[in-house]
Amino acid sequence: MDVGSVLLLWWVTLIPGILSDPSDEACLTHLSKSLEDSTNLPPNWKEENFAKPCNDSTSILQGAICNNGRIYKLSLNNLSLRGTLSPFLSNCTNLQALDLSSNFLTGPIPPELQSLVNLAVLNLSSNRLEGDIPPQLALCAYLNIIDLHDNLLTGPIPQQFGLLARLSAFDVSNNRLTGPIPASLSNRSGNLPRFNASSFLGNKDLYGYPLPPLRNRGLSVLAIVGIGLGSGLASLVLSFTGVCIWLKITERKMALEEGKISHLMPDY
Repeated sequence: MDVGSVLLLWWVTLIPGILSDPSDEACLTHLSKSLEDSTNLPPNWKEENFAKPCNDSTSILQGAICNNGRIYKLSLNNLSLRGTLSPFLSNCTNLQALDLSSNFLTGPIPPELQSLVNLAVLNLSSNRLEGDIPPQLALCAYLNIIDLHDNLLTGPIPQQFGLLARLSAFDVSNNRLTGPIPASLSNRSGNLPRFNASSFLGNKDLYGYPLPPLRNRGLSVLAIVGIGLGSGLASLVLSFTGVCIWLKITERKMALEEGKISHLMPDY
């Protein structure tokens, strides 16, 4: 190795933040490509800037915050972004907060996000995301906020989320989730925060504590059938009673008329 190469390596070692991590570059490039129209991104989100988005703890990209040459916070909320969530977001391995809320993102939540082992905040609320909530997210052990409200998510709430000991805020309201609410989330023990009904409302087929019992949330099929049969029987009884009363009145009228006629007839 010549002297020039040695000096170059020494210089890079002294200034670790001046070169971007290639994982962050792939993360940003694929995120941009996964959007249908990247013109809604901030103006400086250009591919030529993805190669070096961080200069130590300074970011040149609006919505991105850097620390020690790596992106650790990404916030692109309320930008009317359309497209899907890129699985390459998992390449931003130093990411601690991901906020893509209040956009028009569709498709599934990539299970590859499990690679974001430092992630503490995940906010994908108010989009049009579909499919199951990936249970692999439970591998992000530092998660303390999961906000997925107002999407089109289906399937059950992963039981594994009860293992997230740091979880302090959880909201999956207004989706299409089904099945029971995991007791490990609704009835947590010790000093772990418990989540009230507002975290789960707006999922028609989701049930269990802390939601009201199903019998109080709407009429069952049997109840509807019973009401229908009861109404029909009541109508039948009322109709029968009315006919009986009419016949009785008619009979009395006929008896009175016969009395009048017999009174007017002469005796022979």
